[in-house]
Amino acid sequence: MAEKKLSIRIPATSANIGPGFDVVGLSLSLYLSLTVSYPVSPPPGPYLAPDISYSGEGADEVPLDPYKNLTTRVALYVLRCNDVSRFPSHLKIHVDNEIPFGRGLGSSGASVIAGVLLGNALGNLNLPTERLLDFALMVERHPDNVTAALVGGFVGSYLKELDEEASEAASVPLSEVLPEYPPDASESWGLNPPKPPLGIGHYIRFGWSESIKAVAIIPRFELSTAKAREVLPTQYSRKDLVFNLQRLAVLTTALGQTPPDPDLIYEAMKDRVHQPYRKQLIPGLPEVTSKITPSTHPGLLGICLSGAGPTILALATEGFERIAQDAASIFKTFDIEIDWKLLEITGGSTVEQ
Repeated sequence: MAEKKLSIRIPATSANIGPGFDVVGLSLSLYLSLTVSYPVSPPPGPYLAPDISYSGEGADEVPLDPYKNLTTRVALYVLRCNDVSRFPSHLKIHVDNEIPFGRGLGSSGASVIAGVLLGNALGNLNLPTERLLDFALMVERHPDNVTAALVGGFVGSYLKELDEEASEAASVPLSEVLPEYPPDASESWGLNPPKPPLGIGHYIRFGWSESIKAVAIIPRFELSTAKAREVLPTQYSRKDLVFNLQRLAVLTTALGQTPPDPDLIYEAMKDRVHQPYRKQLIPGLPEVTSKITPSTHPGLLGICLSGAGPTILALATEGFERIAQDAASIFKTFDIEIDWKLLEITGGSTVEQ
């Protein structure tokens, strides 16, 4: 029986990178990988729903029901918005995941992008990158992670101001975009999801010095993005916003220069919008970010919270192991164990058919 096969690979991401709260993202060399197969002509007999298997990070907690799994629900959303009502029969999907859950490394953004690319491939839709991003942003409302996961590298993004009709379409509750499928859902259930408006998100890829690698310092506890957002204020002082804007304007160019300037970058990666408020959720955060500096650790360029945390990201050109070990020692005084990984800044998602 002739089979169609495809492989999809999505990188982990780190958002914010200091002052770039909800603005910049970075793709990192940990991956969510999908291996997909299905018969070109399904065998005779009843329709068979997708069979999902999962290995790696989160394997014991990810739902394998295709109507509950985030990646397949997003894929079905993309298909149905493009008049394809269901998955191919006898579809098999194996997921292998290297991205830890709830650590600020973009695990949910990677799952969403995987779903968008899966739907695009299964439906032979040939959607352009900009349209793929529209679908991702209907599910994951912040562009920094999903954009970096999709296109790769060091990326800045924003959500376009939409007219009233498009704004209403883009702000549909997530419960309508990805409804909870009831146990008795039939093929005719949820066939007309709300379609994303055109051109919700826009992005630009910044330069990146090839000498810079990322040390991900990963505490062994999870922190939900929702909880990390709850501690943020609803208003900021002009002084704090100007502090961040000044540094972000410098940082987006400084990280692309060769050789990178540690004094320039270390100061440019400071933040007053989210990190000061999240330190209550991450014991040791202020100590790690203030005690590990370019003067104490040659090779270090800058250090910040990765996304919503609790992972801390140190950008450096050398001395990686010492940075990680000293961060581990600081965390140990707070009774927190860590893992660490040396990561490359990588390209975006790939689909091979």
